[in-house]
Amino acid sequence: MTGAEQGSDRRGRGNIRRRGGSLQVRVYSGVDPVTGKEIYLSETVKGTDKAAYRRADKVMTKLQAQVDKQRSPSTAVTFSYAIDEWLRTADIEPTTRHGYVGYIERTIRPALGEMPVNKLSARNLETLYGELRRCRVRCDGMPFIEHKVEGEHDCKKAKCKPHECKAMAQSTVRQIHSIISGVLNAAERWDWITSNPAKVAQRPRQAPPQPDPPSPAQAARLVEKAFELDEAWGALVWLVMTTGMRRGEVCALRWSRVDLDEGIVDVRSSYTTVRGVGREKDTKTHQIRRIALDTETVVLLREHKIRCQEMFAELGAKWQEDSYVFVGMRGDVTSPYPPDAVSNRYKKMAKRLGITTHLHALRHYSATELLTAGIDLRTVAGRLGHGGGGATTLRVYAAWVAAADRKAAEILGSRMPKRRPSN
Repeated sequence: MTGAEQGSDRRGRGNIRRRGGSLQVRVYSGVDPVTGKEIYLSETVKGTDKAAYRRADKVMTKLQAQVDKQRSPSTAVTFSYAIDEWLRTADIEPTTRHGYVGYIERTIRPALGEMPVNKLSARNLETLYGELRRCRVRCDGMPFIEHKVEGEHDCKKAKCKPHECKAMAQSTVRQIHSIISGVLNAAERWDWITSNPAKVAQRPRQAPPQPDPPSPAQAARLVEKAFELDEAWGALVWLVMTTGMRRGEVCALRWSRVDLDEGIVDVRSSYTTVRGVGREKDTKTHQIRRIALDTETVVLLREHKIRCQEMFAELGAKWQEDSYVFVGMRGDVTSPYPPDAVSNRYKKMAKRLGITTHLHALRHYSATELLTAGIDLRTVAGRLGHGGGGATTLRVYAAWVAAADRKAAEILGSRMPKRRPSN
């Protein structure tokens, strides 16, 4: 009999053991750096005859080669532990981190947290995504009551209701997939797994963008109403409408970044709040861009600046060119207008006018109006702060690009020499 048939430990690194009608090949892979437990790679070979032992010898050689090349998983920690280590080490913006933690605690950790990270497969991920597309709480299909509070309570007073399955949006499932993939990428870098199953798992298709800008008539009503409510508020809505700036960018704008003589706005940062604490950060695409202003917008901003200086004087505050263009409410001149407050006020204003829209739709309005007017794609992308040389702009506003192309064709056709009809 060969050494393998006798179950010997070849080079002290592994052995072959008979298990019923099969052979189990085990090779020592080291000590788990987290748990301190010994790790073994194992593989089963069917049969117990001499040919099976010869196959087992080859399997042992293969497993030993994996250990030698350090391609074997070095830990059996849970996915929950991997998540915590990733959150601790990853360079993630605070607002993004806040959103990630919400997805992790509500969905990812309850579903996959207890599973060993090196046992997680593409099928596990696809099963999770399928469950979420059926019901966001991954219920078992049996009826139950969704309790609003924990412990003993009166369901009627707490307004507890029977559960109704609601599918999770495809974009949200894709976001969950992105988080899981990030954790597994880190686990792969740390040699905790040999490969990232999220790379091969099928994720939900990305829904095509469906921008829904207000019509020119609606935009006129919105900006007119904004000026009726407050001159400063009107200036803010007007600026977003004419420049396509993001909500956080217009809130972070300072007078030192507005050149009224040249008619230029320098967009360098964005303002965000997490749990009521505000901070400035880079723009969404980490780009600095300059946006040209039209003459009427320059006039409006000059008037708005005078009003701001007068307000500072009335409050006894020292005027500084580095002050925010749109300052906080209730006389607070040191803080910018909170982004959430801007969105809420705009939504309420639109609702009173009977228009179903939101602040971000003004960005769509700016883009579609420019494209419809025949402005080239790269210029529009630059004003919006889109990366990829206009690829994002084209993907989002493809219908309006096509309309602009049709208009260009008509213009070119009108300039062509007229042909005389042939007899």
